[in-house]
Amino acid sequence: MQRSTGGHPPHPPRVRDVSELPKAHLHLHFTGSMRPATLLELADKHGVRLPETLTEALGRGESPKLRATDERGWFRFQRLYDAARSCLQEPEDIQRLVREAAEEDLRDGSGWLEIQVDPTSYAPRLGGLIPALEIILDAVETTVRDTGIGMRVLVAANRMKHPLDARTLARLAVRYADRGVVGFGLSNDERRGMARDFDRAFAIARDGGLLSAPHGGELTGPLSVRDCLDDLEADRIGHGVRAAEDPRLLKRLADRQVTCEVCPASNVALGVYEKPEDVPLRTLFEAGVPMALGADDPLLFGSRLAAQYEIARQDHGFTDAELAELARQSVRGSAAPENVKRKLLAGVEDWMAA
Repeated sequence: MQRSTGGHPPHPPRVRDVSELPKAHLHLHFTGSMRPATLLELADKHGVRLPETLTEALGRGESPKLRATDERGWFRFQRLYDAARSCLQEPEDIQRLVREAAEEDLRDGSGWLEIQVDPTSYAPRLGGLIPALEIILDAVETTVRDTGIGMRVLVAANRMKHPLDARTLARLAVRYADRGVVGFGLSNDERRGMARDFDRAFAIARDGGLLSAPHGGELTGPLSVRDCLDDLEADRIGHGVRAAEDPRLLKRLADRQVTCEVCPASNVALGVYEKPEDVPLRTLFEAGVPMALGADDPLLFGSRLAAQYEIARQDHGFTDAELAELARQSVRGSAAPENVKRKLLAGVEDWMAA
């Protein structure tokens, strides 16, 4: 006769915590990394009047309602972003932002963070272009020393500005490659400014040893991703999700192992896709395209790095083994030194073994 087990139901399998999964964060914008409470405090400190839609949403613990698939929506998004940027006026504000961004990333399991910044946006308040970048890099250096996170800077040009400005930024980025700059990007509305207009700037950056990481394939389709590959020789693509609409482009990305910095919550917040399950994570993953999930602008989109992995799990059915592979892909696509990559990859294996 079989002995009774007492009627207790079996324990459900343990769900691994994605915030404990070691990973790299490759798509985080500088101002957009700010904590909402920090923005409200800095606005009060400097007497900056923020748009009511922003203060009301943040005061309720929510993110503002956004949609950027048309010109008017993108302008509104930029207005909110510019208002937040205007609250960063002193070196102490920069130091606080960098430290808090690192603390949030560490909490989400990130061991390596590449934060993206256009220093020209802060130059008027920080004494000029060179002082602005040096203040940012000093803040990163201090934060690395104090928190232990691996952290570097990706300098990004603005495609709404003249390509000559981008060349100036590229030369500056190369000059500070030994101080923590690891890559060169191109951000803002990809419906403006053709990628090829910025090819000289990216050539300067690549010749100086920097990664090429322009935005593409978010607000416009697969062609913008192809332009980033053809004209800017991209090592990584900021977003890149619209490549899912072109099987030949997917194969090209997979064959060349070009990492797409995919930001699911951002894609939904800006109206690129209606629902989290519409973001083509599974299409990219199964095509063999490397991905690095990113939070983009948590200040405005309301979720940070670990939440992107939860979207992959909850809305796309990614198993823990697949989430671990996403984490590995983020590490491999980073500019981290080999010893840092080895440590993070070993941590992924430990997470799986738990």
